[in-house]
Amino acid sequence: MDRTGNERTGNRMLNIPVKGGAELAEATMAAINGDGYAAPASASAGLRVAGCVQRYCDNRNGADGEQVVSVKRGTFVWGNDGTIKETDILKPCYVKDERTVTITAEGSSMAGIILEVADDGVTVDMTQAGAGE
Repeated sequence: MDRTGNERTGNRMLNIPVKGGAELAEATMAAINGDGYAAPASASAGLRVAGCVQRYCDNRNGADGEQVVSVKRGTFVWGNDGTIKETDILKPCYVKDERTVTITAEGSSMAGIILEVADDGVTVDMTQAGAGE
């Protein structure tokens, strides 16, 4: 493990066991369910958003934990469901589906903090998503 002062470097990648029956597409949001398994992020309270799937993972015919998915934490651009405005910068946003974020918290889990709102999507810092949820 490389360390610089008190900062741990190289900790942006997670390898998470996948929920049985789940399929995770590359470049989509992954979440961890209450049992600790990765699944596609969805508008569901109680999920811990893990980050962006780095490689396609198919566990549709497997048991819980049979496959492992590589997920990166960081800052990513996601689709805007139309509720997020430029005045929402530095506010939390929430999962609408595995490719889209919303400003609406009710019935969902936090995706991260809004850094930019543009025509092509919302830039979201996902490094704090999932913490304490």
